[in-house]
Amino acid sequence: MRQFYDTFATPVGDFSVAINAAGGVVATAFGGLEELGTRFDPDEVAREPARLADVRREVGEYFSGHRRAFKVELSASGTPFQRSVWKVLLGIPFGETRTYSQVAAELGNPEAARAVGRASATNPICLLVPCHRVVGAGGALVGFAFGEDVKRWLLNHENALPMAS
Repeated sequence: MRQFYDTFATPVGDFSVAINAAGGVVATAFGGLEELGTRFDPDEVAREPARLADVRREVGEYFSGHRRAFKVELSASGTPFQRSVWKVLLGIPFGETRTYSQVAAELGNPEAARAVGRASATNPICLLVPCHRVVGAGGALVGFAFGEDVKRWLLNHENALPMAS
């Protein structure tokens, strides 16, 4: 299936988004096509900024402080467990964090914190599915594919930086 992407500047660097032919977001990445292409076959994508205008607008509103939740359609591929984790991540309110253990408990499996961490790490739609809001025990800023500095910036932007113990 043909996919479309755009890359644009944000306060924390370039951000890339890919959508499917129906307009659902299938992947995002901090960086350009090279980083985005780690999430699917880059030969199957064409740059078409006009198709991504709604996503670009919402991401811009997030960074300008005027959006707390995204409304664009999400079309991530994943296992049933991954999708269940991502659904919980979508429920973490702007300005709050959860630990991997808390997410596991919300899924009804408090012993699955490591599996939650793996599912969070495979989240193909960072920022829109807020895996940056998941922190390690004691508030450690771990497990973000685009680095601790970007995670810290996003949590500061949301006033959600946890207090490490």
